Amino acid sequence: MKCASICTIGDEILIGQITDTNSGMISRALGEAGIRVTRMLSIGDSRDEIIRNLRNELKNNDIVITTGGLGPTKDDITKAALAELSGSEKSVCSEAQLEIIRSILHDRGLDMLDVNLQQAMVPDSCEVIPNRLGTAPVMAFRFGEDRFGRRASLYALPGVPFEAAGAIRDVIGDIRRHYELSSISHRNVMVYGLAESALSKKIENWESSLPSDMHLAYLPDPLTGIRLRLSIYGGEKNDEEARLDSEITALKEILGDLVYSDDDDSLERTVGRLLKSSGRTLSAAESCTGGEISQLISSVPGASAYYLGSVTSYAVEVKEKVLGVPADTIGRFGVVSREVAEAMAFGVRRLLGSDYSVSTTGLAGPGGDGANPVGTVWVGVAGPNGCDTRKFVFHNDRKRNIERFASSALDFLRRTIENDLNV
Repeated sequence: MKCASICTIGDEILIGQITDTNSGMISRALGEAGIRVTRMLSIGDSRDEIIRNLRNELKNNDIVITTGGLGPTKDDITKAALAELSGSEKSVCSEAQLEIIRSILHDRGLDMLDVNLQQAMVPDSCEVIPNRLGTAPVMAFRFGEDRFGRRASLYALPGVPFEAAGAIRDVIGDIRRHYELSSISHRNVMVYGLAESALSKKIENWESSLPSDMHLAYLPDPLTGIRLRLSIYGGEKNDEEARLDSEITALKEILGDLVYSDDDDSLERTVGRLLKSSGRTLSAAESCTGGEISQLISSVPGASAYYLGSVTSYAVEVKEKVLGVPADTIGRFGVVSREVAEAMAFGVRRLLGSDYSVSTTGLAGPGGDGANPVGTVWVGVAGPNGCDTRKFVFHNDRKRNIERFASSALDFLRRTIENDLNV
């Protein structure tokens, strides 16, 4: 199996000025192609450090992919470092990239500057993969066994995330033309409603009985729950996928409705599929989540087919005057209560005429109400069969509490709809 290293270049990552999203994206693309990522590394804007680190990565990997340091400014030194590393004698102009640069600048109504022309100049030791989405070309460098003890390739990608994402497909295609790749077979199961430790205990016997060539990974995320990824590296793809399917079937029987998808999915997409396939509609009444649920639901393409809208009823007056929550209900039970969550869900369902509605009322923090601990949320889900409510308590900061509130509300909604539809 071919191995790869991913290196980000730039001080802005090391000082926390920007977040590296490229490495994860590239790693997923390489994994799907049958290439195992062994290392991720961030390197600062130092010519010597870039050369030293990349030389070491090329000694230990078949493929090295870098992102960053290829901009038009003079402080981007990656290209010069790559020229020295590869033994380049001169720079040459990539006519293909130059035409793309001209087109991009023309579309933006900008003049061609010297710094733009400079981006089309590349070391004569590289092969250029044109970057159709930006001005910096993708450069591919080939190294023989005599240089690093193995045949190795280095690909330099731009750091702009959408440009890197656009380029990685071409890079994978180039890798396939130069290497014979093994297969990697994956199966995913998305789980919500259990902590990682509790989930591990629940599937302990199943996990212990897995064949030695199967590898299970726990990948938690506050918005999506836990993704369980079962993998086999190598082998005949059709045979290995059949084996994985058999194990996943057994796993889903153990977990039951804790599983909301057997793909790399999200709760909002799962809810959307349930609503769309059944011809049902949804509305939301949010207090403590402040529109987070609405944002998640409406982020799914095509959500307008089933999502009618929401009321962000942050103030008590909005709960009463817009949603019709009785003042005496709030007075008797408090804003953060089962009764208010239920009244909010009924109110927005009636107001917008949806089949289902979801409501939240709680305390994201940092301040409390004296009656409920910070991190408490009541969720209501109203539908054709009435309204169910549920209380959740989390112990995080305000931002994370809001994320957990929204995800728990979507999962509660998902389970309610599945129960109604006998899914």
